[in-house]
Amino acid sequence: MEKTEDKAIPTRYSNSQDSINSATVQWKEYFTDPYLNALIDTALENNQELNITLQEIEVARNEIRARKGEYLPFVGVRGAAGFEKVGRYTSRGASEATTDIKPGKEMPEPLPDYLLGAYATWEVDIWKKLHNAKKAAISKYLSTVEGKNFVITNLIAEIANAYYELLALDNQLDIVRKNMDIQSNALEIMKLQKTATRVTELAVRRFQAEVFNTKSLQYDIQQEITETENKINFLLARYPQPIPRNSKNFENAVPPVVHAGIPSQLLANRPDIKQAEMDLAASKLDVKVAKASFYPSLGISASIGYQAFNPRYLINTPESLAYSLVGDLVAPLVNRNAIKATYYSANAEQIQAVYHYEQTILNAYVEVVNQLNKINNLEQRYDLKAKQVEALTQSIDISNSLFSSARADYMEVLLTQRDALESKFELIETKRQQMNALVNIYQALGGGWN
Repeated sequence: MEKTEDKAIPTRYSNSQDSINSATVQWKEYFTDPYLNALIDTALENNQELNITLQEIEVARNEIRARKGEYLPFVGVRGAAGFEKVGRYTSRGASEATTDIKPGKEMPEPLPDYLLGAYATWEVDIWKKLHNAKKAAISKYLSTVEGKNFVITNLIAEIANAYYELLALDNQLDIVRKNMDIQSNALEIMKLQKTATRVTELAVRRFQAEVFNTKSLQYDIQQEITETENKINFLLARYPQPIPRNSKNFENAVPPVVHAGIPSQLLANRPDIKQAEMDLAASKLDVKVAKASFYPSLGISASIGYQAFNPRYLINTPESLAYSLVGDLVAPLVNRNAIKATYYSANAEQIQAVYHYEQTILNAYVEVVNQLNKINNLEQRYDLKAKQVEALTQSIDISNSLFSSARADYMEVLLTQRDALESKFELIETKRQQMNALVNIYQALGGGWN
């Protein structure tokens, strides 16, 4: 029994009243960084997964041709030559031996046989089984096209996310190196203070350890940079090489305003929803095809040509002319288990396609809502983190001043520098998440493929 899909979807996202949709903006306009756009251009040309998907489209297109050919007549030509000798003590041999043939006109032995003609076969599509199979193939082809669009959307998002991660790592590496200078200066002050017996050897050693720890961080970040660069290179289908980029002002990058539109636009913009819709349409047609297998099928075959035992008589008309016309009606009667199994499976797959379609819509809506909330929360978080970094940066100078006047101990200086470093790292990480949310909401809305 066919199951009907539920296309109901909320009329809006939370309190959003937006009718403009950022998914309609082309990716070259949505992403304004020329280095990122160049990477995406290269990926759309070379990415192996995308090229594999393009070949899947070709396979689906050829399937349409195959299904179309099945409900058209098959016409062919045939030429044959051979000979045979029939045993005398067989019914045919005995009848030929007793045939009254005039002297000099005996049948040749062995008997040659020459044939030249055309033949045609055609299954009359009474129940539209073959036409529905062709329509199902068309829906599956359209599904592969949407599958390609989905791959494009994901590919653009993956490259953009990796690119912004690379910019964040560059900035974190720069922060580490600047912090190394600050800590090295503090270490020199500690050494002078130890000489003046203002601090103990313990303070010097603790600061040395902190300097070594900070220096070690740069190698972890450099490794992450290498791996992220190569992740991008892999998506671009090329061997490892430096990724051109501009990491300056990343901390001050302002994500553009995103317009979510209304939820019903997801049905038209999201390639995965459209792909699920095409798969659902194909599954409904597959049920009709399977059901038609229970009914009789009508086949017509015909042939016409020339046949003779001597090439001299081959084109003699009408003596050597041979033709036939046969119609057969075949219907399954006993042991239809295989047909039933195919039909039941088609029904189950149709119901499965309905659930998948509904699940895809639900998933798309949830993704958009999550990203919209994430954008808002990250904006608030970034403002607070920026104030924290500013306060801790000022605290470094204050702690150094207090330490010089013996109003703070070395641990306060050490912990202040450590907290300042961590807060700067977290600020850059928050900015990266903001840029990723910018990418992910564009992907969730169905942008990038058009």
